Amino acid sequence: MNKEEILAYLPYTEPFLFVDELLEIDENGATGTFTFRKDLDFYKGHFKDHPVTPGVILTETMAQIGLVCLGIYLSGTAVSGAPGHVMLTSTAIDFMKPVFPGERVKVVAEKVYFRFKKLNCNVQMINEAGEVVCRGNISGMVTNKMNG
Repeated sequence: MNKEEILAYLPYTEPFLFVDELLEIDENGATGTFTFRKDLDFYKGHFKDHPVTPGVILTETMAQIGLVCLGIYLSGTAVSGAPGHVMLTSTAIDFMKPVFPGERVKVVAEKVYFRFKKLNCNVQMINEAGEVVCRGNISGMVTNKMNG
């Protein structure tokens, strides 16, 4: 399964798609990018007169690139051949730096394990200055259907 096929399988569209490009992907991890455009709607209210990307959106970006793309790849290359859906089950994220409107970030995920349909990854987000913005651990379940 190649990068373009993986992106086509993502179950998201604008305004909830937080993957611009998938740079690398293999059985051990995934790397991708996203630019937080200045016109994204959530900046209007977070924070007043000083917009900052909400932590929940940073977490979602890490999950889409580092968990969902990797889960699609791993399930699509498994014996079944049909990629599954990845449902987020847990996160533990530490936030170190803010991400402002217009910033481009890179997400790097390393698979910890993928067994019994559970995928666990260590994920970090890096800004264009090479600084770690946030990092942590994200887990999800790979299913054949959206409802389980």
